This record gives sequence, C-alpha cells and structure tokens, in this order.
Amino acid sequence: MDFGSFRARQQHYRDSRRHYYCDEHDTHFDSEAHLKRHYQRSADHDYCATCELHFDDNDDLWSHFETNHHACRECFKLFNTRDGLRNHDRDVHTYCTDCQRSFQNQNNLNQHLLSNLHNPSTLTCPGLGCNRSFSSPARLVLHFESGTCSSGMTREELNRLVVRADRNNVITNPSRLLCGPSGCEPPVTTKFWATSRSYNGEAYECFLCHATYRTLASLNQHLQSPRHESRIYRCPKSDCGKEFVALSALCQHVEGGSCGVQMFRQVRNVMDSLTRGFNSITI
Repeated sequence: MDFGSFRARQQHYRDSRRHYYCDEHDTHFDSEAHLKRHYQRSADHDYCATCELHFDDNDDLWSHFETNHHACRECFKLFNTRDGLRNHDRDVHTYCTDCQRSFQNQNNLNQHLLSNLHNPSTLTCPGLGCNRSFSSPARLVLHFESGTCSSGMTREELNRLVVRADRNNVITNPSRLLCGPSGCEPPVTTKFWATSRSYNGEAYECFLCHATYRTLASLNQHLQSPRHESRIYRCPKSDCGKEFVALSALCQHVEGGSCGVQMFRQVRNVMDSLTRGFNSITI
C-alpha cells in the first residue's frame, strides 16, 4: 500500500489488526503477545497490562495502580488481593493496617498502636475516690507515680508494693534492694534541696550530676525527681540489660516491645498480676 505521508503510514499501522506496531519505537512485532510484552518491559512505556491502558507518565500509572489495583508504590510491587497488600504493609513497612496510615519509624508506629485510638481506656484506677481510666498499665503507673491519684498513692509506696510482690525478682534487681529474712525493700529515698549557693556564676548546678539550670526552682525540681535514685527495675531479657529507676519506664519498655521482651510469657504473667494487684490498693 502507498501512503501519502509517514504519519498516514503510522496511523495505518496503529489501526490495522494485521500489524503489531509500537509507535514510540517505530518497531514491528510478530504477534500481539510480543507487542504487549514489549510494553511491559520497556522503560519508555507506562503501561498497565491488566487494563491494557497507556499513561502519560509513571506517576499517572502508579496512581492508577493504587486506585484500581493492589499496589505498593514504595516497593513497586503489585498484589493480587487487598489482604496481600495489607500483609505486605504490615510486615515490611511501619504501617497501621487498621487505620491505613504510614509512619516515619517503628517508634512512631508503636506509640500510635499504644494510643487511645487502639487501646480504649478500660483500665480503671483502683485507688479510693479515684474514677479515672487508662489504656495501659504504663499510664496507670504514671498516674500513681505522679502523686495525682486521690487515693494518696506515691511512687515510693508503689515501689514497696511491687518489690514485695515480685518475689522471684523477674522485674526487680535484688542487688539494688535491701533484703533480709522477711523479704526485700527498695532503698530509702533521700531528698535533696539546693540553695542559692548552687549558683556557679553562670547557672544553678546539680552537685550530683553537674547538670545546670537557669533557675533555682528548676534545679530543685530536678533534685526531687527520681533521676538520681537507684535503678531497682530491670528488663528481664538477658541480652537487653536495661535498668530503670521508675516502674512506669519499665512498663513503657515492655509495652513498646523494642527488645522483644513482651513475647516472654513469664513477663506477661508478671505484668498481668501486677495490674490485678493494683485492685488491692486501699489507700
């Protein structure tokens, strides 16, 4: 056949069922299957083989994949089912499958999973006169340690209760406790107060750790915190070795699962019994 122009010939190739022609590369193929395979393999084509559609660029193609198929743009992978994509997101990415949200890192995802959105406040404070509820043992413990519970519970009293309850020293370190024939007790807490003499000419300085503060009140707040107290709590996982001054810090460590300690049945049993033991508080 004769054509009046190159463009007319190309149009014929495109429209005719007898030709398998790639307009982009001006190339003929011997079958439709080979032409489609070329479309899929060539970096010059943004082509969906499932829908047999061409797109202007790669962004349009992947927008199509995400809207009409089960695609992970970050990994450039397609999945046959929505469940396949959800399982991939859960296993490979820092992704909440329930909320369909991605997070920058594992810590942010863990904090999200521990939020009230996924953990409703079903743990009621057992303190007398207190009706507040919390979503996790760590938050309940923080409530006690802060001294805001109407029952009058304090961090020192809570430490005594936990040390007495943890007879096998799963979460407490006996080498940092005062132990005798009748059992163990946490070390006596020593309170320090700073005076104006703590000013070193530039700031108020802690004589224990040499941290500096702009005001005397800030320094005294630091001294009244558990910062310099003995680390009586420990992670029970042998290859972790982290120690903690406060029970709330240990609870957050366990709940966060950063070292996998939450997987140990013994630890879960201790944490569950600790939570149940709060119900006996009658202060």
